Amino acid sequence: QVQLVESGGGLVQAGGSLRLSCAAFGRTFSNYVMGWFRQAPGKEREFVAAIRWSGTSTYYADSVKGRFTISRDSAENTMYLQMNSLKPEDTAVYYCAAVLRVRPGVPTTGEYDYWGQGTQVTVSS
Repeated sequence: QVQLVESGGGLVQAGGSLRLSCAAFGRTFSNYVMGWFRQAPGKEREFVAAIRWSGTSTYYADSVKGRFTISRDSAENTMYLQMNSLKPEDTAVYYCAAVLRVRPGVPTTGEYDYWGQGTQVTVSS
């Protein structure tokens, strides 16, 4: 049974930083792609960033490129999202997700099999 647990959300002023964590339990994730998504009130869930657990590839939404960095610590079975230069439009519930995927490329939102419960990020102007 795979379990994903996010933490690290909170309230921050525009221009500030936060680091989200996603602790993964239940199996070895070596052939998995792990992703971060977010959902603002009244909006659809959107892709933020993804990483192959092998660490060879990372992917970012255009809206966060240059500001957010995704990484993982295999020894701790934890994925991170370092968020810098935060903007009010980054306000959302952030979710981590996982899917077993060997072939290259970015999985679609619907392909992810496992989701965390979400953590709220609020950026004040």
